[in-house]
Parts: sequence; structure tokens; C-alpha cells
Amino acid sequence: MFTMAPANKDHQVAVRCAVGVFVPLLSLVLLGRLDLAIFASFGAFTGIYGRNEPHGRRLILQLRAGTLMLAVILLGALTARAGEALALTPSGSIWLQVLATTLVAGGCSLIVAWWRLRPAGSLFHIFAFAAIASIHNQPPLWQGMLVAVLTVLFALVVGMSARVVPSRRKPWSWPPPARLTDRERRVAWREAVGYLVAAGLAGTLATVVGEWLGFGHNYWAMVAAVVPLVGHTTRHRLSRGLQRIIGTALGLVLLALILLLAPAPWQTVLVIAACQFGAELFIARQYVLAQVFVTPLALISTLLVAPTPAGTLLRDRFLETLIGAAVGVAVVLAPLVWRRLGAGVHSMED
Repeated sequence: MFTMAPANKDHQVAVRCAVGVFVPLLSLVLLGRLDLAIFASFGAFTGIYGRNEPHGRRLILQLRAGTLMLAVILLGALTARAGEALALTPSGSIWLQVLATTLVAGGCSLIVAWWRLRPAGSLFHIFAFAAIASIHNQPPLWQGMLVAVLTVLFALVVGMSARVVPSRRKPWSWPPPARLTDRERRVAWREAVGYLVAAGLAGTLATVVGEWLGFGHNYWAMVAAVVPLVGHTTRHRLSRGLQRIIGTALGLVLLALILLLAPAPWQTVLVIAACQFGAELFIARQYVLAQVFVTPLALISTLLVAPTPAGTLLRDRFLETLIGAAVGVAVVLAPLVWRRLGAGVHSMED
């Protein structure tokens, strides 16, 4: 739960990811277009893939990851406009977003597995899709997508930037086609169903409870619900669910301190870059500590385009995380409980 794994050139990845988000966001600050910041923030996620891979393989993986992220961003922007186009009520638009986010959770999990991308799963795609789909005042679609495309291209350049140093250049090597074995295909489909179920249940529960108790941001629950699905053992998966809650609580304390300082937009961009650096520095080593940085990173990025009272934001984040983590843990435990019940029935029949 609280051990620290050994470092593996994590600072190099952290610097690349911090630069990959800092430069596009600072450019938008200088242009006075913070309404486009969320498109840049999610486009920069391209840089987190292919962490320590050789440059040739990293380029291929980041091209795949960037293409998938652009598709998710586009679908999110179109979904945000679908409610008005279909003349849906506000409640109807929310349920449309829950349904669409659920499908993205399962579909992107399958694509990520098929393309052998790491980090595995569709957590980032759920977050990107739902966050963009929930924005009420959408900027022009072509502007948002232009920012996303340019940010993805910049992330690709940053990913190859070490090649300017002669000692870091190595011969290009291209990975062979990623073909899955029959067992890997079965696992990929099973995991996709898990993501579909966890995200759908969490989104439904968060929406119903949110309407009852008066809080929003149901997609935070959907993101938290898929966190426990990543892991090789049930114990590891349960640990990640608990780590998510602890890390989020600590991250909210850090966020509250940041908000008390009322940073200017350019200072906010610096904070985002610093949090991105911290998140990537520890995400593969200590999940609780990484979440301390991920929480303000995610919420501050959201605040740039959708200002929300600080108290409401902190409350919603914690409650949604509790709901999502609980659902994720339940989805992890359900097959184990089912097998034990089945074994108990068979033993009684014998």
C-alpha cells in the first residue's frame, strides 16, 4: 500500500510530459484562449505512452495513442452538441453522456489492448471524453480540434527530442505488428466488459445519487470505478481502489491550498505542469503519492474552462471518488464471490 518501487528513468518521462502540457497551455494563455485549454490538456496525454521504449517503438505507440485520443476528443465534442441537436432536456443530456462514456470505456479498453498500449485500460479516454462532453459552452469545433491536433504533434516531437543529443541517438527499430494470442484476445474482451460494467454502474449510481443529494460531475465516479480493474491479482486491484480514495483525499487538501492562493492564469499553467511532472514521476512507483498530484491536475484543468465554487468542487470530487471506487471494488470482487458460491453449491450437491 505505501511502499515505493525503484526508479526507472521516471524523471525523464516526467519532464517530457510536463513540457508537453506546459507549452500548449502557456500558448493559449498568451493568446487569451483558455476556453480551449481542455483540448490541449487531453491532447498532451499522448506523451504518457511509450514511457521508456526505444524511439522507434515509442513513436509508433504515441502515434496510436494520439490518434485514439483525437477520436475520443472529437466524439466528446460532438456528444456535447448532441443534446441540443436532439432537443434533450438537461437530465436527458446527462444520461446520454453516461451512456456514451460507458461505451467509450469498453471500446477504448479493447483498442488499447489490441494496440498493446501502456498504460493499459481506458481511464484517460473516459476522463477526456466525459470532461469535454460535459462542457456547456463549447468553442467552435474546428478550433478545439486544431488545438488538440497541434498538441498531439507537439507531444510526438517532445517524445523524440532526446535525439538532438548525439549520445542518445540509437538506430531506429520498428515494432512488428501487434498480434494478440487467443488467450490475450479473450482477456482483452473480458477486461473490456469489466470496464463497460464498472463505468456504466458508477455513472448510473453517481447520476441518481447526485440528483438526489445535489452534486454533479458524475464522470469522476466513472473514472474512479475503472482504477481497481488494473492489476494482475485481486489483492492488487483492491489495493488500487483504496489507494485512489486515500490519494484523492490528500490531493484535495493540496488543491484547497492552491485555490487559496488564487493563482493567475499563467501561474495556473505552471501548477498544472508541476502536477503533471509529479504525477508521472510517481505513477509507476507509488499510486497514492501520484494521486496527490493527479487530483489537483485534473481539477485545475477543468476549472480553466468551467469555473466552479471551490467548496462544491472539493465535495463533488471526494463523493464521486468514493462512489466510483466502491463500484470498481464490487466489480473486481463479483467474479470471486460468484466462483465461491458456485463451489459451495457443488460441494452441497456432492
